[in-house]
Amino acid sequence: MQKFQKLATALSLAALLGTSGAFAAGNAEDGGDGLPNPGVTLVKGQTAIVITDPQIDFLSPKGVAWALVGKNVEANNTVENIERLMKIAGEKDIPLIISPHFYAPTDLTFKHGGALEHAMHGIKMFESSSRLDQDGFPEGSGVDWMPQYKKYINNGKTAVSTPHKVYGPDTNDTVLQLRKRNVSKIILAGMSANLCTESHMREFMEQGFEVMVVKDASAAAQLPDYDGYAAALVNWRMIANSVKTTDEVIKQINKEL
Repeated sequence: MQKFQKLATALSLAALLGTSGAFAAGNAEDGGDGLPNPGVTLVKGQTAIVITDPQIDFLSPKGVAWALVGKNVEANNTVENIERLMKIAGEKDIPLIISPHFYAPTDLTFKHGGALEHAMHGIKMFESSSRLDQDGFPEGSGVDWMPQYKKYINNGKTAVSTPHKVYGPDTNDTVLQLRKRNVSKIILAGMSANLCTESHMREFMEQGFEVMVVKDASAAAQLPDYDGYAAALVNWRMIANSVKTTDEVIKQINKEL
């Protein structure tokens, strides 16, 4: 029985790889890893850059999540790479959409949540004593933008979505912000790789957008038994249209936009 199961598994894998190769030969490049690499052709007026959670609690040593994500943030040069994307958005007149994470005081009365939600509430991550629609993010608090990003976000052009409360854009207006700008192609980056960034990627794909994820403009928590960044890399590769480095994305932007 075990021999039969092993044979069936081997045949299934061979069929999958064969199908992938045929698909890649049809309308996508071969990614060299057994998967097609569909790619995204960037088009002026149809492309936007979306950044999730570019906030102090994730990206600064002063943030409450730094002990979990800091090593990966530094290894990827995440802070600098996010800024490079924001900068080129302004230079090339590419719509820049920010999808922030934010908990108002009334959100702290939620009655249930997943493991990481409980962890975030436990360390008071992204919490504020005021509502975003009243006072904005309190200056210098964990929920505030990284200081170096403010000139790009507070420039009168960048759109800031309503906050997401869990991980994805399903319950905020990021998709509306994109649709109203006739965007069909998204360059996606931000925090945290396997949580908010991946959840945005999944919903954008379900909504029919083409998604290019910028893998070193993101990072995730890395624990002894759980590597969030490694998990994100697998899922981005299997689901998104394209996964590239910041250097590769900027090169493509300069060529096509």
